[in-house]
Amino acid sequence: MVTDVIDAVADYAVPRSALWSVLAEPQSYPRLFRGIGACEQVDAAAEHPTLNLRIGGSDTEIHTLQVQLRLGRRDEGLEIHHAASGSFAAVRLREDRGRTKIIVTYFKAAQAYPALRQVPNSAVIGWTLTGLTRAAELITGAPTAYLDNGEDSPLRRRAGVAKRMVTSGVVRTYNPGVGLKQLTSLAKWGFSLAGGYAAAAAHSPARTAVIDDRYASTFDRLHGRTNALAGSLESLGLGGTGVGLLCRNHTGMVEVMVAAGKAGTDCVLLNTGLPARQIEEIVHRHRLSALFVDSEFEHLVRYAPADLPRFTTDDRPPDAGRTTIEDLIAARQSLSGKPPRAGRLIVLTSGTSGTPKGARRPHPRGFGTVAALLSRIPFGVNETLFIPSPLFHTWGLAALQIATAIRATIVLNDRFDAQDCLRRVQEQRITALIVVPVMVNRILDLPAHVRERYDLSSLKVVASCGAPLSGASVLQFLEIFGDILYNVYGSTEVSWASIADPADLRMSPTTAGRPPLGTRIAVLDPDRRRLPVGAVGRIFIGNHMLFDGYTDATPPDQSEGMLDTGDIGYLDADGKLFVSGRDDEMIISGGENVFPRAVEEALSHLPQVSEVAVVGVPDREFGQRLAAFVVKRPGAGLDSDMIRNYIRHRVSRFSVPRDVTFLEALPRNATGKILKRTLAQPS
Repeated sequence: MVTDVIDAVADYAVPRSALWSVLAEPQSYPRLFRGIGACEQVDAAAEHPTLNLRIGGSDTEIHTLQVQLRLGRRDEGLEIHHAASGSFAAVRLREDRGRTKIIVTYFKAAQAYPALRQVPNSAVIGWTLTGLTRAAELITGAPTAYLDNGEDSPLRRRAGVAKRMVTSGVVRTYNPGVGLKQLTSLAKWGFSLAGGYAAAAAHSPARTAVIDDRYASTFDRLHGRTNALAGSLESLGLGGTGVGLLCRNHTGMVEVMVAAGKAGTDCVLLNTGLPARQIEEIVHRHRLSALFVDSEFEHLVRYAPADLPRFTTDDRPPDAGRTTIEDLIAARQSLSGKPPRAGRLIVLTSGTSGTPKGARRPHPRGFGTVAALLSRIPFGVNETLFIPSPLFHTWGLAALQIATAIRATIVLNDRFDAQDCLRRVQEQRITALIVVPVMVNRILDLPAHVRERYDLSSLKVVASCGAPLSGASVLQFLEIFGDILYNVYGSTEVSWASIADPADLRMSPTTAGRPPLGTRIAVLDPDRRRLPVGAVGRIFIGNHMLFDGYTDATPPDQSEGMLDTGDIGYLDADGKLFVSGRDDEMIISGGENVFPRAVEEALSHLPQVSEVAVVGVPDREFGQRLAAFVVKRPGAGLDSDMIRNYIRHRVSRFSVPRDVTFLEALPRNATGKILKRTLAQPS
């Protein structure tokens, strides 16, 4: 029986003023109360601000509920009104000898929100009390900001891995002879690119492994060519050393990485956006024995030692006397035997805040690594994966490594073009697209009539990683293309940390998602103590794919086997992770902690804005202030005052950017990350 008036009463040993401060802050609601995915303040500067609450759940349709927050006398109470129906909730606080009693009364009008009228009174009371308890825990500092997806139980983890391997089709009943060949390949080179491609060649030799703009290669052909290339590396004395690889995405790059693994040679993946002097520094720091370089990047290695061997990796005419990888393969050298260890891949950090560091990426540790990704993204065997995301970037490389386990055909191209991307999806029946956020935005920027030319029905996964996706972009993409978007949060150091699937993103468009199988997430304070759910702190990640350390720098902080990501964020009541920004991006303005991302998110909803970046700059009066850099859409009428006025009504006054600069484009590195340090530098 549903009545019109419901009371929920709770009592906590916390100060009334502290509890009132939490409940009077609208951003607390999606953090502490389940089923509220997001809260947007439409007019924060008004006496009674309007809130757009995104509400729903796994078995409830998602809606936007517009309410008005009416604050009463400080520390005593507040009301939340749903004007469309006349329903409202009244919250009263009473303090007695250090304890605070909270009375929440719901008044449901006859025309109340339909989904809410169907909820039993007991469920409303239980939901309210659970949320209020989290509010009290936020004040007392309960160590609840911790998630563990199976890491606490080896038996449970192994069972989860086995289930994923079977349901995805990676492991099936097969010919014992074929299985023996696969296991032999993995025993020789492990779960590396070398072992993965050798095992795929044993299972499906005639299946296409890689397609680029030049030619296609089967698993068997790629296995044979990389054996020959590995033999040449060994004969040249490069086995067991380190080489640099400076390439765009193409088959030659894959062949060098695989061959280096077979020869026991470490391979440093050089970012094509680095300047020549930084590459010179990396060559010396890593004591590289040779360079493998695309023809177009020869000018970037001009400062490397003149006697350092160089090999051309693409099929463009090389410089006179330069040896190509085709020459090395044609020599048909044989490996002398199994190397002492498989060669490692060394990925350079993005360098958005300084000189890139070399991070040793571990080889996938058995099927557990594959199962982790498959637990959140529904890849299956025999996919066709298009990877425009650079292979020298952790995300592109991770997709390549996973592809070997699921025996996927990989499609590569030299440069990303949004319309060409859609053409390839249609022509090659792409099933999964591996991108970085700027690529998602470029696709969304295409006119509707251009997008509609292409049949994208084969596409079932678009996985984005490398930088935050704005909530506006997420909702627009889901609206246009359906529930195929997955947002992956991770880093070079921790690999993938959390993954948001389409259901997560529909509910909470800015979420980084939930931990995949075998991953732990904790939000810690500066003293490495766990924080409560809803509290902002340092994000630590633990899994079996943590990097093996930097080659040239001190590793990040650790706690309980987890690494510090360098990001600040929080966990919500539904077990989803949210990233507020980088630790070094937060500013203190007028004594208030201010994160640029909240302003970026707000501005991304303006239809006149194509791209935006917000950074902290020095300020004589407040210590620091925010500055916004905006790229307008063509023909958009937008000025600085409009930007500031829009933000003033949606966030705190300390978050209003005093400086607004309009640019033709934002500075980005080769992986599409915005170079905020260049924006923050005085012009």
